[in-house]
Amino acid sequence: MPKKVVPEAERRRRRPTRQGTVLSEELIVRTALRMLREHGSAGLTARRLGAALGADPSTVYRYFAGLDGLTRAIGEELMGRALDSWTATGEWRADLRALGLAVHASYLAHPQAALLTASRVTGRPREIEVDETILGILRGAGFGDAAAVAVYHAFIDLALAFAALDAGALAVKDEVREADEEMWTSTYARLPAGTHPHIAATAPLLADRMNHSAYPVLLDTLLGRAEAQLRAAQTSGRDGSGVQGAGAVTDQRSWSRQSPPM
Repeated sequence: MPKKVVPEAERRRRRPTRQGTVLSEELIVRTALRMLREHGSAGLTARRLGAALGADPSTVYRYFAGLDGLTRAIGEELMGRALDSWTATGEWRADLRALGLAVHASYLAHPQAALLTASRVTGRPREIEVDETILGILRGAGFGDAAAVAVYHAFIDLALAFAALDAGALAVKDEVREADEEMWTSTYARLPAGTHPHIAATAPLLADRMNHSAYPVLLDTLLGRAEAQLRAAQTSGRDGSGVQGAGAVTDQRSWSRQSPPM
């Protein structure tokens, strides 16, 4: 049976660790991020975490419902850091673009943690704050609820999918990543035009682009399509589903159907 998570007020009254620090969720999450960076997900265990904190391993379970609860807190921390680094301007497309890039950058700053958490839904306050912010931007721009959810879905999944993809490259050893990156010049650039005419023709461009994330390009494509849909609905005075309305894009199926493939 899992141990009961102790309320925050009770945790704060506990004596310092052997290292003289007072435990908190924030300290445990920061320490877990460091361990993930140094040892990868396989190295994140209650025993090792307790040793790094100078506390009994069981102490972790007073703060989190197991290591899965800690994983959710790590994901929330990355989302919170993205939000803290972002500033709204009031221009919806620019704000969403900046927030998407902030989420992507926050996860890439901790690639091992990104691989562990990018696919998770934490349900914790900072993640919820990010979701509320995105939906608020979209609804404030004039998107109806169904379309706002459709754009939000594509927006956040795109950010997290590329966070996981790009983090995968950063999480491997430097020499492995460098060997992969050099493949575009050591192998692809040397393919003969007689057998691979299209690769041969575009080899310099491939070498220039393929070691950089495609996320900004796809993010701009997504936001550009959303903006076009919003303008069309506002110009026609329709609600996106063929009914005269306030001009908001509201039809989720219409938006998804007309969006370009990612």
